[in-house]
Amino acid sequence: MLTQKITSETGIISVSIQDKSINTLLDKEWLLTNSRGGFTSSSIIGCNTRRYHSLLTGSHTPPANRIAALSNCLETITAKDHAFSLSNFEFDNAMHPNGYSHLLEFRKDIGVHFEYETVTANLKKSIYLLPDSDIVSIVYEFSNVRQPFEFSIRPFAAMRDFHSLGHSGRNLSSVWNENNVSIRNESPEMGQLTMYSDSMRFDQDPQWWHRFFYRKERQRGQDCLEDLWSPGQYKQHIEGPQRIILWASLFDNDEPQDTLESMELEAVIDAVRLKQKELLRKNPPQDAIDHVLTLAADQFIIERSIDNEQTPTILAGFPWFLDWGRDTFISLEGLCLATGRFDVAWGVLKTFAKAVSEGMIPNRFDDYGNQPHYNSIDASLWFVHAAFRYLRTTGDQPNFAAKLLPAVKWIMDSYRKGTRFGIHADKDKLITGGDVNTQLSWMDAKFDGISFTPRYGKAVEINALWYSNLCELTEYYRNKNEDSFRFYALLSEQVRCSFRQQFWDEHLGYLNDCVLASNKADNSIRPNQIFAVSLPYSPLSGDQQRKVVDVVEKELLTPYGLRSLSPSDPRYKGRCTGPQSQRDAAYHQGTVWGFLIGPFVEAYLKVHGFDPTAKRRCRTFLSKLIEHLNNDGCLGSISEIFDGDAPHEPRGAFAQAWSVAEVLRTWQMCRKG
Repeated sequence: MLTQKITSETGIISVSIQDKSINTLLDKEWLLTNSRGGFTSSSIIGCNTRRYHSLLTGSHTPPANRIAALSNCLETITAKDHAFSLSNFEFDNAMHPNGYSHLLEFRKDIGVHFEYETVTANLKKSIYLLPDSDIVSIVYEFSNVRQPFEFSIRPFAAMRDFHSLGHSGRNLSSVWNENNVSIRNESPEMGQLTMYSDSMRFDQDPQWWHRFFYRKERQRGQDCLEDLWSPGQYKQHIEGPQRIILWASLFDNDEPQDTLESMELEAVIDAVRLKQKELLRKNPPQDAIDHVLTLAADQFIIERSIDNEQTPTILAGFPWFLDWGRDTFISLEGLCLATGRFDVAWGVLKTFAKAVSEGMIPNRFDDYGNQPHYNSIDASLWFVHAAFRYLRTTGDQPNFAAKLLPAVKWIMDSYRKGTRFGIHADKDKLITGGDVNTQLSWMDAKFDGISFTPRYGKAVEINALWYSNLCELTEYYRNKNEDSFRFYALLSEQVRCSFRQQFWDEHLGYLNDCVLASNKADNSIRPNQIFAVSLPYSPLSGDQQRKVVDVVEKELLTPYGLRSLSPSDPRYKGRCTGPQSQRDAAYHQGTVWGFLIGPFVEAYLKVHGFDPTAKRRCRTFLSKLIEHLNNDGCLGSISEIFDGDAPHEPRGAFAQAWSVAEVLRTWQMCRKG
């Protein structure tokens, strides 16, 4: 069995490994990140199961242009009468070697740690990632040495774009001396992987190893085999207790390569620990769950360079997402405001405010640069919502008025008068936009020209946001500007009346999901209607709000969030796996989204008056996601999606910003009472 626990004082996650079931071990993952968008990640036995797993993935133009540099290492103990490896690799026809048989415990705190017990010696292997550099340290601490042995490390280089896979025949080359080796790809933009150890000697022995198998890629219907190159081996003779450190870095080709020789492990550990301490000091966690969620939240906050200025932003998820406007502003309240990181929230809001174009916030920046893309109808409205959350939480009236309010008004005026993609306020003052060829809402899955959830026209959550934001402006101008107050008060009242008329279905007792351009209502039971209750201002009556919460609970609620479509719908798909076409068809047609537990919990609390009984019930709604945080998937984080059907296997990105943010935000909301 696997015995897992979370230490209440520190939020440390540990896994005591007794059952050696390989499938269970390979399903559990870990992640360490830095402020550049770089990371190190694998399974809890160190066997890579994804193309995105590596000991070092760095970024040349943070957080974009990410390079999988050092994939893994083969670690071998050779004594007088025996030899064995501590590593684990899966090939297309076998698992070899099987070092996990010696593994006693996995632990995650400021780094990750693997505790081994062998006939030769005990070993603690630790991995630390520098907070602000693409440098990783791999530390081997031997104790209880029972006989002399030689310890060797054979590093495997990928040196590829982190989305791709590498194969033999590529021109990888290395230069080396006694304890330093540097590896380059034939493409200069890949940079240079440098490894260094002050105690081990390096022996050149270049080899291609073939057909590493990544099982998670096969589950996703992707190419799943890779060849990796090794330049040789590091070796060290061990006779007693000893610590060995292997450093690895990814630099541009023109950067100095002597950095690693001056690195000190204690300084690295102190830097990581100090960063955590400063983070937790801003809003001290009230319990172990709060502690782990706060640390998980930090992994998504990174820096991007825009106009030669470093500015904070939020990555939507690991391992493959960059910063998306929609995800950023849904996540901002949980990741930044709930953790006391007001400076980060301000920096993110200010950055996007400067990027407004035609009254729209970028929905994302390009994967290989800083080019903004304006292709969503909701990101801009979520920005307005987040800006008012910032004002309400911090009381920072001067900065809000000077830097954010102009962007807020530009967005709201542009949506009213008209902007890209036909987005505008219709005669009934509701927002409409898009056409049969566009996917502008968060339900945007499209493959081979097929839109699986066409929601052009008037979408329910868009107009719930529109109404709530108008009410925020009304209240903002109360006792400040009478003309503006009257204008937004009148407009919000018109929207409230139209919203009920267009979206409320009295016969069914819930909200239409959207009203198409033809004025035909789509009454699919989807989770988007919950925002009409959860947002600060609801256009619905109290009775209507309760009915929405009831139908969402009955039809969509699972232990891991809300389904994207009711199982009673003939289009429902209960599993999100297989090739991309199959996954995209299920992505918003029944798949469970973890972040949607946030608006559901808030809506439930609102209609039940935030009373203690409701809070206790909501803690049960969150319990499985918190269990998942500590026990399943990527330990210490929360997955993007889950299957609609039980047992609701985690899918998609293994660490998702808005999943963590909404669980953290609503856990704080209902943990007392």
